[in-house]
Amino acid sequence: MSRQLHFNLFLHDTGHHEASWRLPGSDPYANLSLAAHQHLARVAEDAKFDSVFLADSPVLFNDPGRRPSGKLEPTLLLASLAVTTSRIGLIATASTSYNEPFNLARRFASLDHLSGGRAGWNIVTTAGDAAARNFGLDGQPLHRTRYQRADEFLEVATKLWDSWTDDAILADKQHGVHALRDRVRGIGHRGEFFRVDGPLNVPRSPQAYPLLVQAGSSEDGKEFAAKWAEAVFTAQPTLAESQAFYADLKRRVARAGRDPDHVVVLPGIVPVIGDTEAEARELDAELDRLIGPEYALRQLAHTLGVDPGILELDRPLPRDLPDEEEIEGAKSRRTLIVDWARRDNLTVRQLIGRLGGGRGHRTFTGTPVQVADTIQEYFENGAADGFNIMPAVLPAGIEAFATKVVPILQERGLFRTEYQGATLREHYGLPRPANRLVLAGEGVR
Repeated sequence: MSRQLHFNLFLHDTGHHEASWRLPGSDPYANLSLAAHQHLARVAEDAKFDSVFLADSPVLFNDPGRRPSGKLEPTLLLASLAVTTSRIGLIATASTSYNEPFNLARRFASLDHLSGGRAGWNIVTTAGDAAARNFGLDGQPLHRTRYQRADEFLEVATKLWDSWTDDAILADKQHGVHALRDRVRGIGHRGEFFRVDGPLNVPRSPQAYPLLVQAGSSEDGKEFAAKWAEAVFTAQPTLAESQAFYADLKRRVARAGRDPDHVVVLPGIVPVIGDTEAEARELDAELDRLIGPEYALRQLAHTLGVDPGILELDRPLPRDLPDEEEIEGAKSRRTLIVDWARRDNLTVRQLIGRLGGGRGHRTFTGTPVQVADTIQEYFENGAADGFNIMPAVLPAGIEAFATKVVPILQERGLFRTEYQGATLREHYGLPRPANRLVLAGEGVR
């Protein structure tokens, strides 16, 4: 079979445009509704998407006065969605900075069992002092420290998933042997951040590991992705930037001794779709009119690491902004925003408008054919293995994409018409991990 696209649906309450909840047809309580999430997951599954994805943060991330801000715990929500879907992958965000490896490894192994091998973990290190203060800290750990902890976290989690062999369970009723004890082993991990004996109290799951996803694009983030990630979500606003990121990441993966074809790169795209260009642009303009600039200005200032008072709506960004090295938060997102504003000579007001739609992701307004053409251009020119689909408005945006864009790509032979496998790894064309402890010949501890 020729190379085909991969699609992930990024679920985000009423849509990725910050004003989507204000449209007449939007449900302002969708962020707390199981039924709303079930509908979106079924639409994506009917369209043969690889996966759906829930972002998360251990802090109230948005101003609750501006848009729906409450978030249900993602692994609980995905476990519920596993019951009402049968094939689509289920990816949840979880932080390595504010969890412990044993609990998180258990949670994702459980989700993988409950879903029949459809679990994925979006690994984040969590920027921001507000999150740190929810866990008894005065401020966030340094950027480099967060990634060092994340690296050891993955070492521990993967050892725990490997602490049962695939053939450990016999369930031999005649001889009264449920599992072979010598195939369930402790890990005895002793490191800088963690001391974990193991074994995990959940047997090896259908995929062995959940699909490992990563989204950071800083230097530390890309090096972490090269070592661990199997799918990478990224924000790149232009074709050229997507091509550069794609080539750079694939080189890093090869340098880390891994197969670049086993890391799927999925840039975000925020499609605003209309049957005509005029219809699409009318919806885009309506959304932008509903943005509240006061909050957006504060949010932009926070990302840039400056006082909001120095940002003037009808002037460009100041020249003397802090460098990326001075930012301990989301470094790559800060650089993306600044480069975008400088390159296109945007005023702060114009920049806020663009960020309101996709927060730095590629936004595209047009007809279904134009959206399909853009996706194909990226896919066939070294910029993407697929896309993280981020509809500006939900549910209308994914319904339009699934019924109008996907059939075009299927007709062109670029996207599946049926699932070929049962697990998330099979959807992405990725191998099931071998048991590293078996390969290393480690015995019972």
